[in-house]
Amino acid sequence: MSLIQEILNYNEEFVAKEEYKEFLTTKFPDKKMVVLTCMDTRLVELLPKAMNLHNGDAKIIKNAGAIVSHPFGSIMRSIIVAVYELDADEVFVIGHYDCGMTGLNSDKVISSAKKRGISDDVIETLGHSGIDLSGWLTGFDHVREGIEKSVNIIRNHPLLPKDLPVHGLIIDPQTGKLDLIKDGYQAAE
Repeated sequence: MSLIQEILNYNEEFVAKEEYKEFLTTKFPDKKMVVLTCMDTRLVELLPKAMNLHNGDAKIIKNAGAIVSHPFGSIMRSIIVAVYELDADEVFVIGHYDCGMTGLNSDKVISSAKKRGISDDVIETLGHSGIDLSGWLTGFDHVREGIEKSVNIIRNHPLLPKDLPVHGLIIDPQTGKLDLIKDGYQAAE
């Protein structure tokens, strides 16, 4: 059985048994927070448990490394919408130790893409179009560096209020322990 069929079979039973009822909530976060975190599989259940978050408590945005790579990209748009349309009053940027974005090598990623069928012509065309694949596919040297950079982009965004607390944390993907890197209350004062 394919993965999609397995998921659809499970979903049919989930809906028929009305198991969704325990997750009913509104689109507004009860704890008035938005969390930007990494897409790492170890954090799917661990992060919410470590933060005492339940369904409906927070808007959670995930990407590779919890990185805001562009001040006017989709991550920032999501944060801005959460603040102005969904009543989020605080932002938490949470990276994790042992992150795959640490030391990410763009040449290795591009090589892997080529092995999967992406042609040299496509790579060259993107380069000639002004897209810096090397920069775009590069991670950070240390997770703290990535978190601090993302926090600063959010904190200094011209479309966000200056009193918006933007916190930076790093979670241990084994234990769930959170280390505070940037206290958003101090910067928002």
